[in-house]
Amino acid sequence: MTHLDGGSKAQPYVGRFAPSPSGPLHFGSLVAALGSYLDAHAHHGQWLVRIEDIDTPRVRPGADSDILRTLEAYGLHWHGEVLWQSQRLERYQQVTAQLQSQGLIYGCQCTRKQIKELGGIYNGHCRERALTGRDLALRLKQQHPVYHYQDRLQGHIDISPSEAQEDYIIKRRDGLFAYQLVVVIDDIDQGITDVVRGADLLIPTARQIGLFTQLGRNAPRYLHLPLAVASPGFKLSKQNYAPAIDKENPQPALLDALHFLGLTPEPELVNATVNEIINWAQQHYHPARLRHALEVQVSKGENGQTLLHPV
Repeated sequence: MTHLDGGSKAQPYVGRFAPSPSGPLHFGSLVAALGSYLDAHAHHGQWLVRIEDIDTPRVRPGADSDILRTLEAYGLHWHGEVLWQSQRLERYQQVTAQLQSQGLIYGCQCTRKQIKELGGIYNGHCRERALTGRDLALRLKQQHPVYHYQDRLQGHIDISPSEAQEDYIIKRRDGLFAYQLVVVIDDIDQGITDVVRGADLLIPTARQIGLFTQLGRNAPRYLHLPLAVASPGFKLSKQNYAPAIDKENPQPALLDALHFLGLTPEPELVNATVNEIINWAQQHYHPARLRHALEVQVSKGENGQTLLHPV
């Protein structure tokens, strides 16, 4: 099929939105959800939802069902069944064992503090030490460093050699599988062809592309959206206590998110239903419009409304 922003691809488009259930959706997550949803529908593709609950200490009880209800309130209806990472531990272990049998994994006892003192990049200290025992993280020997890749919106992305070549953790010392491993396995198993998400993942994407190669698969195409920030350099996130978006009155935040994505909703949409706004967005969305989306500052007005300001 021919893509709207150029190029062709034989595979039908499959996109996804993959929130972590560490709290309710905020405006930044709405932008990512809406951007990925509109891009999937513009390509006549599927839009899947995955709950990324692999980091269990950060999971808040009930947050996953609240996220799903919020998506429905905003007219963002997904295809197929929702996938929970916490239900796929056996699959992650299977791939880990496969990599281990190939001699590509080793135990590491280095702490974050030690690595930070070395400049923040792991130097391979434990690679040849053949460590065994419980209190070890598992690192993947980097066989396919990615020094640059092409992003659909951000263009040419360069990765520093030290970051590209770094052996990274795929299983933490607390026994939890790392995001970098599970996100690639999930994308493979769900047949994801296109990933639309926030620009905070621009650099980690290079590792994921390398892991796809390591596992003998083609990586998806990537489009990283500008970040909504509470102030310059301070992105909206659950960790930063970004306010939850309103499920009872979704239209204002939905229209703000469309503005953020470079669309210009018609004035009469202020009084429209959620479905009418989503239908309008599907008719007017085009990937090229995203190039007009600038990073903006997001704050709350006196009446609780979302305010957008150019940074």
